[in-house]
Amino acid sequence: MDLDKLVALDVHVHAEHSCRQPLDPIQAEFEAAANIYFGADAKRPSIPETIAYYRERNIGFVMFTVDMEAGTGIKRIANEEIAEAAAENSDIMLAFASIDPHKGKAGALEARRLIEDYGVRGFKFHPPLQNFDPGDRMAWPLYEVIDHYGLPAIFHTGHSGMGTGMKGGGGIRLKYGQPILVDDVAVDFPNIRIVLAHPSWPWTDEALSMALHKPNVFIDLSGWSPKYFPPQIVKYANGQLGHKFLFGSDFPLIPPDKWIAAFDQAGFKPELHEPILKGNAAKLLFG
Repeated sequence: MDLDKLVALDVHVHAEHSCRQPLDPIQAEFEAAANIYFGADAKRPSIPETIAYYRERNIGFVMFTVDMEAGTGIKRIANEEIAEAAAENSDIMLAFASIDPHKGKAGALEARRLIEDYGVRGFKFHPPLQNFDPGDRMAWPLYEVIDHYGLPAIFHTGHSGMGTGMKGGGGIRLKYGQPILVDDVAVDFPNIRIVLAHPSWPWTDEALSMALHKPNVFIDLSGWSPKYFPPQIVKYANGQLGHKFLFGSDFPLIPPDKWIAAFDQAGFKPELHEPILKGNAAKLLFG
């Protein structure tokens, strides 16, 4: 990946439809509700279509799925499918893996294999969808592997668009999206570069406090248009935390073009545009 040639680096891109297995019918129900919430296109792109989309725009990206089999029963997309696509398109794409923490030591062994044999560059957790407290010791075997290799891990925080409007919220418990629940992980695994995904509303101040307090905690700004950011996001970016914020779109629910256009008008200092759109993520991902 030639970073000098890229206009941006999107750290939050979802693989939602596999080329190797049919769409899970439960996943289809969640997608229909998410389309209403986000005003998104009902047709989800395939992994190859997403790669072509980002290459056309000259934007590098990190792609992952969410293994939420214990929390929702939805059959996951294989991490190997995403990792193999990244290996074939390494000029534009990096692969993160997702492993349900309920898989315990078996999940930890899978993580090691994916790192060593498939070259995955980080991990994605969605505690509300995976139905777990990120500070639960159940997840420690998996975190130990990530910490050993010094890789980043993205944790969904804040409100969940997935499940919004569904009966009982689709069974999704929002409490597991509270950022402070990740604080124990940041303390006990200081080699994990933790990315708190989204502006973390309604707990935005918790995420800002953690990013201010701990060198290994960062924030990606995906899932919201910048024009709707809580005002303290812009305030802290323009102040003490400009080096801690990362561009993420949440594609395909929010297109990067739309996100960047709103970001340009959201009040961030001009000198922060390059670091947030690319430079901060480049340092986190490549050192």
